Amino acid sequence: MKNHFLSQIMYIVPSIIFAAASCGNQDHEADAFGNFEAIEVIVSAQSQGILISLDVEEGKLLEKDVQVGKIDSAPAILRKKQLMAQDVLISARLRNLDDQLRVQEEQRSNLVREVNRIEKLLKDGAATQQQYDDIQGRLKVLDMQTETIRSQKNIIAGDRSVLAAQLEDVKNQLEKCRIINPIMGTVLDKYAEAHELVSPGKALYKIANTDNMELKVFVSGNQLPSIALGDPVDVYIDSLDDGLQKIPGVVTWISSQVEFTPKIIQTREERINMVYAVKVGVKNDGRMKIGMPGEVIFKKTKGFQSK
Repeated sequence: MKNHFLSQIMYIVPSIIFAAASCGNQDHEADAFGNFEAIEVIVSAQSQGILISLDVEEGKLLEKDVQVGKIDSAPAILRKKQLMAQDVLISARLRNLDDQLRVQEEQRSNLVREVNRIEKLLKDGAATQQQYDDIQGRLKVLDMQTETIRSQKNIIAGDRSVLAAQLEDVKNQLEKCRIINPIMGTVLDKYAEAHELVSPGKALYKIANTDNMELKVFVSGNQLPSIALGDPVDVYIDSLDDGLQKIPGVVTWISSQVEFTPKIIQTREERINMVYAVKVGVKNDGRMKIGMPGEVIFKKTKGFQSK
């Protein structure tokens, strides 16, 4: 009886040890390990002036293309008013020249009729050559005056084109005074506060789109041939019950350069230890955070897949 009990103990204990070892070695089932990253964007000021407002806070979710702040635009507004006043003046000058051209056209019509009348009288001997030459001279002078007015109009129209370009530049400056959030995401850091003086290039805040994350892992050189862009993979993250949660992922980037090893590899054994960076894209359901660890099993990898 005693021997039978001891034999059962000797059978059970190794089984328990093996199960414990299997649980303890769960991490070694993964092909690669790394941390989650997100595409981060630093939003900077595009204009110089006092920061009137900046409605962003760390951890706040911002929608794309919404205004989150404003830089003092008083100088640009004043410049716009000046240019618009000049435009009104130019418009008045152009209208005046158009009126003059209409008068010139009317006068020319009258002179042409007079030229035709004198020419007929000259043929009938009822008018002199001097009279005909005088009326022809008056028509030529009128045509020269008309051409001068048209030249003035062209010059002013050119000035108006320059003014229009200046107005577009001012509108662009005013637009740059509005701080528009470029992507939908979560604010990671805030670098400026309202009432501060900012200049173009001054960082205002950092934002990241956490809806789509990337797990950056490292693989050895002999794993690399079995990994391709677009490959589906299994991504694992820690769960609350000390286990792992599986999430589908896709290989989105593979580094073409080796890391953490000498540039010159002399032996085959050293090549096996080469490490390459690989990024796996994952749709975030809210569980993944920037910097959070994760692990990957490459479904197509030969010799490294978990049993």
